[in-house]
Amino acid sequence: MICLGIETSCDETSVALWQDGHLITDLVHTQIPMHSVFGGVVPELASREHLRLLDGLVSSVLQSAERSAGQGIDLIAVTRGPGLLGALLVGIAYAKSLSLSLGIPIIGVNHLHAHLLACDFTDAIEYPALGVLVSGGHTHIYEMPAPCEFNLLGKTLDDAAGEAFDKIAKLLNLPYPGGKYIDILAGHGTADPRLFSKPYLQNDNCDFSFSGLKTAVAQYVHKNSFAAIDYASFDVENIPQEIKDLCASVNETIVETLLEKTRRAVARCHDVKTLCLAGGVAANSHLRQRFSTFARTRGFKFLAPAQNYCGDNAAMIAYAGVQWAKRGLMSSMDFEAIPRGKIVPNDFIVNPFFKE
Repeated sequence: MICLGIETSCDETSVALWQDGHLITDLVHTQIPMHSVFGGVVPELASREHLRLLDGLVSSVLQSAERSAGQGIDLIAVTRGPGLLGALLVGIAYAKSLSLSLGIPIIGVNHLHAHLLACDFTDAIEYPALGVLVSGGHTHIYEMPAPCEFNLLGKTLDDAAGEAFDKIAKLLNLPYPGGKYIDILAGHGTADPRLFSKPYLQNDNCDFSFSGLKTAVAQYVHKNSFAAIDYASFDVENIPQEIKDLCASVNETIVETLLEKTRRAVARCHDVKTLCLAGGVAANSHLRQRFSTFARTRGFKFLAPAQNYCGDNAAMIAYAGVQWAKRGLMSSMDFEAIPRGKIVPNDFIVNPFFKE
């Protein structure tokens, strides 16, 4: 089976081809340089950039694989949500048009589930598994009893972990996306575990809330009159030690909060064999190290995608689409884009042309 994957949920435009268990080729065009001018993603600009780039990326991927659109593609997989509504609509409209013109099935993929399935790129996920999805817009924990089965145990109530990282970084005038730079500076600082309280732990659930931490850091920065960094000449050696220590404390607080909620989730599951960590924030070095250590002490297999597959990419969308297609499923042509904040429905239909 050859699947064309399309990803346009936020600020990366990506296209990939997946065939019989391996990635043929993939391209990712990031919009970070454009959005960094504004300190965050501008939805209208993101949508226009997807529209400008998508057709060219599809052509380039097919050309590099020495294929044409009508030659040998069996399936189209496209992100249907969650994400920026306008950005999603660009990818979905393109994918549906291609599906209709070629007469091949289409699958609308849950972007969050695809992130977790990307752990398979590292090594095979052994089930039952526990999936921790940490990104700019979402912090979710899933029980994964079997392939393509996701039971939500905890979710973001307000600011996600990645959103907290980015907003705190913006307070310090760090480059966008800020989480990356907090992680870099944290590696050169000393964390004070008493500086900030780990947020939303005075309960017994697995949900997350990082808005309080963001406010606490903002008050601390204001109280201590930290000078904003001139990131036009960003150099770790020239950053004041107090800023590095602050970043280390923020990093520690967020990572330990994620770990504590993960411990609770493990206690609610049975016979966990693999701990999967995915999403853009999974690139955080301290987070990966702490989760790896935790998994090892509990006897779990630990998996996280390679750094280049932690962010949004079409390879994971194509791979996820293939997993559902192998189960004889597809999407109807009237499936809708699902913006952030709404639940992506599991409304696949039976593929009448499916053969084992």
